[in-house]
Amino acid sequence: MSLLNDVPKQLFIGGTWANAADGATMPVDDPATGEILCQVADAGPKDARLAEDAAVEAQDGWARTAPRERSEVLRRAYEILLSRTDDLALLMTSEMGKPLAEARGEVAYAAEFFRWFSEEAVRIDGGYGTLPDGRNRMLLMRRPVGPCLLITPWNFPLAMGTRKIGPAIAAGCTMVLKPAPQTPLSSLALAGILKDAGLPDGVLNVVTTSRAGEVVEPLLTGGRIRKLSFTGSTQVGRLLLAQCADAVVRTSMELGGNAPFIVLDDADLSAAVDGAMTAKMRNMGEACTAANRFFVHRSVADEFGRRLAERMGALVVGPGTREGVDVGPLIDEAGRAKVEDLVADAVERGARVLVGGVAPDGPGRFYPPTVLADVDPGSRLMETEIFGPVAAILVFDDEDEVVRRANDTPWGLVGYVFTEGLDRALRVSERLEVGMVGVNTGLVSNPAAPFGGVKQSGLGREGGRVGIEEFLEYKYLAVPVR
Repeated sequence: MSLLNDVPKQLFIGGTWANAADGATMPVDDPATGEILCQVADAGPKDARLAEDAAVEAQDGWARTAPRERSEVLRRAYEILLSRTDDLALLMTSEMGKPLAEARGEVAYAAEFFRWFSEEAVRIDGGYGTLPDGRNRMLLMRRPVGPCLLITPWNFPLAMGTRKIGPAIAAGCTMVLKPAPQTPLSSLALAGILKDAGLPDGVLNVVTTSRAGEVVEPLLTGGRIRKLSFTGSTQVGRLLLAQCADAVVRTSMELGGNAPFIVLDDADLSAAVDGAMTAKMRNMGEACTAANRFFVHRSVADEFGRRLAERMGALVVGPGTREGVDVGPLIDEAGRAKVEDLVADAVERGARVLVGGVAPDGPGRFYPPTVLADVDPGSRLMETEIFGPVAAILVFDDEDEVVRRANDTPWGLVGYVFTEGLDRALRVSERLEVGMVGVNTGLVSNPAAPFGGVKQSGLGREGGRVGIEEFLEYKYLAVPVR
């Protein structure tokens, strides 16, 4: 694989590639085989400080750069990303496992964030007005928040990078990017693309590391990083929020989810099953937006379960690089073990396995698409992210009941509602305690829409018109007029 060989395996600091200061490296493996793909630099605290130094030094100059120039960097990066789709998809599949078709889709999705924010860069505005006393004018301007720390997850390694980097560049912020240790190669390739697109040295710095605590905490408590954007688990998000408190670091966080998928009695079952396949099986179920709890009206539950099991059972499981594969491996052995434990617990509590339910023998972290019916509400998979290809079906009898049960969780990222009635769709959607709702669709993610949740699913929004707001602050000028 040419890109695997060509992508730098070092840290990217101040526009140059460098080994970790202590020479440490960490392995990157193929989840389909468990074999080591390569070694990459494993940054320590000294490397993090050098990356922070580079971002701080570049901040003033980058903030003064013309919006059109920032826009053009993003536009060029968008075009380069698309031109390298096949190579980037293969790289992503190799380190993360998703099938090549999905990986190609992620490249297109990732590129679109650069195009979207290239357009937003030139639309940053302020305001002018007369204060109530009539003697003073109010001038409002927007300024970049300053150097940012961006922490991305392993499940969408390219798109989560562009979703954070795009608005930061557009707003005039410099960055230190820390990708997940399981999938550093996509981020390193992205750094090379932005360098090729003309991004000035020091604006983006990438530190790959297995020592996240040692690297991240000094940056958040040191007072020079002014913004944290994090995508990951709620547990880690709480820890990072505490670390941000002393220096009052501005935060935006996209955390865990426990998405309800609601099928009302008047739903188009064909559309509902199509939506379920998308909401559950995108990325093998390893997504914070994945449907976690399937609430299906009693009158259609058996038919929905039969159809969903038939569709899930027809999916082909195997290495993502193999032609015709629909479902790749899970990210690591711990992830697969978690899914196995959750399914076993549900079955012990009386759940029926309609399809799947048993991990195959042999190499790789594979788990079959699984559908469970008659799931006990007390099952552990009802109160945690499954992060695997398991659909757990529960029945309900009326609208008030399903809304109450859907909201009975500390998370509130996304929900899905299937019904043929527009009034019912609006009524149920408005009552769900989530940041996003898919109405008769299993896909809500779009660069043009604000992405984020409520409750313990996070703070702030990414994407859409509001995505750049997370990287900007207001400055107010009072101007007397005599």
